[in-house]
Amino acid sequence: MLEARDLTKRYGDFTALHPLNLLVRPGDIYCLLGANGAGKSTTINLFLDFIEPSGGAAFINGLPVHERGAETKQFLAYIPENLMLYPDLTGLENLDFFCGLAGKSYPKAELLRLLREAGLREEFAQRRVSAYSKGMRQKVGIALAVAKEAKVLLLDEPTSGLDPQASNEFSALLLRLQAQGVATLMATHDLFRAKDTGTHIGIMKQGHLLESFRATDVSYEDLEALYLQHMHA
Repeated sequence: MLEARDLTKRYGDFTALHPLNLLVRPGDIYCLLGANGAGKSTTINLFLDFIEPSGGAAFINGLPVHERGAETKQFLAYIPENLMLYPDLTGLENLDFFCGLAGKSYPKAELLRLLREAGLREEFAQRRVSAYSKGMRQKVGIALAVAKEAKVLLLDEPTSGLDPQASNEFSALLLRLQAQGVATLMATHDLFRAKDTGTHIGIMKQGHLLESFRATDVSYEDLEALYLQHMHA
């Protein structure tokens, strides 16, 4: 569902992303680990067609993102670190609005069911988003991904700032989407979440993908040691 072929991004003399080759299949949760400036968000933004590649190409469902960006959008949902919702609308109204933008229409009862299954209680679904915690906003994002029938989920630091319970709830929602065959690419600083939730892990530094392996191939202790080794090299 997601593929990078020698995907590169340069800004003048600075290379933000060196040639990247990456494959994320249906049901994969691929976690990109790395410090700020490692190239994680650049990778996500290239798949979103927010920025133009300097070389190579990103593909979603076999379609080249930069050439057919509008078509690739139909397959994906995006949850950034701070999900932008309309604060004066309720969670229900936000979901209804963004579903409409995606060409989807659901009755109120179905929208409430989607929010409830994403972990947002009905009493909160009817409240303005201005009163929401970050975790509640992320649940609206997950509900939208399900409503859009997204095949690809792109996540940029989605658990940053969440308390442990909210972070665990978010991981549980990702695993439910994984069971439905959704391909997920997540940029994160959270080694525990990557090991606990991910199927694959990549370690990035200064625009290079240094390591890529299955999450089951390492213990948490090994992952931490490997990560610190690369960060301090």
